[in-house]
Amino acid sequence: MTNPDRVCVGAIAGAFGVQGEVRLKSFCAEPAAIADYGPLFTEDGSRSFKVKLTRPLSGGLGARLSGVATKEEADALKGTNLYADRARLPRLPDDEFYHADLIGLEVRDPGGAVIGRVLAVHNHGAGDILEIHVPVRKGAVLLPFTFANVPTVDLSAGILIADLPEGLD
Repeated sequence: MTNPDRVCVGAIAGAFGVQGEVRLKSFCAEPAAIADYGPLFTEDGSRSFKVKLTRPLSGGLGARLSGVATKEEADALKGTNLYADRARLPRLPDDEFYHADLIGLEVRDPGGAVIGRVLAVHNHGAGDILEIHVPVRKGAVLLPFTFANVPTVDLSAGILIADLPEGLD
């Protein structure tokens, strides 16, 4: 289970070269900032890594991780998500949120009726999309995370107000 005091900031996409370098996919707004938030931890916290970026790569960054010296060790880490201590991350403006903070929020309509719960936040390059589990529907609803669709996010109350477009409600 993920530690709530840590936020996923990247993932290891595999080995790069033969000397233990990894291909790192950064989930940070400024991809190279991932190295500033270390040490980075595995999801279960059993391993931590100091990160030294080596070069930009197509679709990611080349990096050396402490304790990883061979291609085989780097290959074994493929698919591993990397987490930073929340306290090391920058404070966000009031209208920005870490994806980890949105997942699990109760979703209500503008009248206060419960719609469902945020299952995930996706971003395929055109902006964030909320995946909302709606119990009365078969399957999830995908909602662009825009101010028009989501006018209110109240993290302290654990709710998000969503104005679903016609046809999704």
